[in-house]
Amino acid sequence: MDLKQIEYILKIAEEQNITHAAEKLFITQSALNQQLLKLEKELGTPLFYRSRTDWHPTPAGEIYLNAAKDILLIKKNAYNQIHDLCEAQKGHITLGFTPGRGIAMFTSVYPKFHNICPRIEVEPIERSVRDQHPLLLSGELDLGFMTLTRSQQKSGIIYETLASEEMVLAVPTKLVTALDMRNGDLALLREEPFVLTQKTSTIREIVDSVFKNAGFTPNVLFETSNNHAIISMIHENICCGILPMYYMDPEDEAITYFQLPDHPSWEIVAAYRKGHYIGKPARTLIELAGNYFYSCNTSLAVLK
Repeated sequence: MDLKQIEYILKIAEEQNITHAAEKLFITQSALNQQLLKLEKELGTPLFYRSRTDWHPTPAGEIYLNAAKDILLIKKNAYNQIHDLCEAQKGHITLGFTPGRGIAMFTSVYPKFHNICPRIEVEPIERSVRDQHPLLLSGELDLGFMTLTRSQQKSGIIYETLASEEMVLAVPTKLVTALDMRNGDLALLREEPFVLTQKTSTIREIVDSVFKNAGFTPNVLFETSNNHAIISMIHENICCGILPMYYMDPEDEAITYFQLPDHPSWEIVAAYRKGHYIGKPARTLIELAGNYFYSCNTSLAVLK
């Protein structure tokens, strides 16, 4: 297989359109089509079902694409190992992180990484944990930073734990006073509104188990993917919430935080595909991210 030809075919599959693929590859549609026709003639079968709006792979195309992805991963692993051996400061890392804390981590870590590895190109990709998993398995992501429980981990992926983090109960301070909520008894809040993260988020499994153990179904005002939005609404005395400790603001006197029974927690991890070579630059990223998340956890105030 010709590596350039492989990249062409993968781009057609990614864009599901030969015109868009040619634009992304900075070649003419005619030239790209000639490459595809040449390959299909060599194989003796079409690789794509064609339509004006959608190109999707035939069964033969699926076989070719799976093999093509594996070949590019082998190439990348080999190059990364050679670069490490020669101590060459070159390469490309596709880096996944979650919205919210992931962006904050990358903003803090990247300038330090660039000073250490100035010739390494980093391509940041913001995705949820659920969306990062298939990208890691396909090789589209080299490295992902995510938060999840051990039961949510996937086979075929290696997870390196950077930190463990508890969930906390966040309640408007006015409500704490009104209910005389000295010990953070969750049952006292069974009639109060909660804003929760969406059901597709990895934290939701933990949150649902907290309410199940407390013996009631929460009064859910609405669901969101934004933990900062939950904090803002608690601050305004609109609702209560259950959040990772990362989002605590000990200086905000309008919110009171409590530990939860059984101390529910999850792990902050660096994740990569099993068999994928993690070179020195990627190791540097993991170390810097680990330092960032450790400092975030140790700087939090003592809970009630």
